[in-house]
Amino acid sequence: MSDFLEVLSNYDIAGAYWLNLKLAFFSGIIALILGTILAMMRISPLPSLQWAGAAYVNVVRNIPLTVVMMFAAFVLWPQLGVQFAEKFADNFFWLAVWALSVYTASFVCESIRSGVNTVPLGQAEAARAIGLSFLPAARQVIMPQAFRGAIAPLGNTFIALIKNTTVAAAISVSEISLLMKGMVEAHGNYVIPIFLTVAAGFVVIVIPVGLVVTYLSQRLAVSR
Repeated sequence: MSDFLEVLSNYDIAGAYWLNLKLAFFSGIIALILGTILAMMRISPLPSLQWAGAAYVNVVRNIPLTVVMMFAAFVLWPQLGVQFAEKFADNFFWLAVWALSVYTASFVCESIRSGVNTVPLGQAEAARAIGLSFLPAARQVIMPQAFRGAIAPLGNTFIALIKNTTVAAAISVSEISLLMKGMVEAHGNYVIPIFLTVAAGFVVIVIPVGLVVTYLSQRLAVSR
């Protein structure tokens, strides 16, 4: 046991997990903004916006995240010249954030749309009756209630996003799964303890998020 702890002390495990959390944080914010825009497009009265929102969700949601990540690393940056930072490591970090954001936004959109379905039809009719057009009615009446109804699915989407940050290892972002790969290659006699340690770290991170989501969804459901 002491030998294994000595092996762990040679690696910056906390720093690797911190990179996963930063990936999840920035990707979560961008995905929430983009997913909200997509959800509003899908409930828009304009058929062209409905079609564009549905097309985005159906295409991006069905592409493996690894493919989106590879597109960012091998097409977006070297072929299309999109660069987010001067430093190589920072640029790949933000390319990973971009990939996670556009992928997760499709699931955020569907989570919010499920929340929209919980809003009574009379609310939208009342908004129209007092003269509100689509955007003011969505912003002031529909979306605030939709977010309350979508807390649970949004929480599940964010939990999935935290775990999906490990895919960033595919483009050499030095988060925990890439560190785990290096540890396994260097210390093959500790494969099982290394896997259990990394898995336990994610459990410690994800369980509090799940508890908060459950608390908020139950509290708002009671007050509805």
